[in-house]
Amino acid sequence: MKYIFILLFLIVCNAVNAITVKVCFFADTDKQVHITADTDTVFRKRSISVGASYGSDIQFFGRTGPIKYPFVSTDAIYNTKSGFFLYTSVYKVLGYNPLVDELDLGAGYLFNYSKKFSGTISYTRFIFNKDAAAVIKSASANDIDFKNTFDWKFAKSSITGDYLFGDANDYFITLNTSKYIETSWSVFDDKDYLSFNPTISAIFGTQNFVEKYSVDNPDKLNLEELPPPSFPRGERVPNYDNGRFNALNYSFKLPIAYNRPHYTFEASWKYSIPVNVEGALKNRHEVFFNLTFFYLFF
Repeated sequence: MKYIFILLFLIVCNAVNAITVKVCFFADTDKQVHITADTDTVFRKRSISVGASYGSDIQFFGRTGPIKYPFVSTDAIYNTKSGFFLYTSVYKVLGYNPLVDELDLGAGYLFNYSKKFSGTISYTRFIFNKDAAAVIKSASANDIDFKNTFDWKFAKSSITGDYLFGDANDYFITLNTSKYIETSWSVFDDKDYLSFNPTISAIFGTQNFVEKYSVDNPDKLNLEELPPPSFPRGERVPNYDNGRFNALNYSFKLPIAYNRPHYTFEASWKYSIPVNVEGALKNRHEVFFNLTFFYLFF
């Protein structure tokens, strides 16, 4: 499977497409945390964008919980001319009592090394309702993210480093290659168009947050399926090597968006392949579906 993924990665990197690349306008804050539209580049101008999303399940750095948690969220991003941005997200897990399960607050800075090479650095704080659904992300509290993106003209590649800390400390490296394509024809008038942004990703890192989740939520796990010798003395949760840096997930994502000057409506599908799953979680291949609407004020 890993060789198939590498082959697809090379194909996307080398597939030249003559369709014009469109500059888009939201802060790039998607760290496997925020479900935002798959936008391309940030304008260097003051702007505010607000949006709403639906997701079929919550995934966090290539891992999901033992059951599906469909959710809705609202997001807001404020970009400054200097490159600083602020963002917030509010999550509601469908089928559970709290009106708000999670609040995320973050800030970051966008900078350009050159016309083709850019980067962002940001910090995100995760705040969970004490009665919130036990999603896999709930074992974490803070994330520092450093992302670098290079524009090859025919495609874009990025490498992102994340340091997750709180009740569990983890490190991640995420590799992405995407090809942004937009139609040369309009749908209803000359101010709209469709865009596609197929993306392949690979996540590498540690997964101590999985162990923390397993310890905090033993009632969510089917521990009877695990062999008794793997359990440390006096503990219900077996001991796994979650601190080892390893490949965690490969995925292919296909976002399709309808765009107008001030708003975007996007549907996306992602096929996720978890690998090296440590602990009691039974992660399997999964297809994720998301709907996102964003409106831009500038």
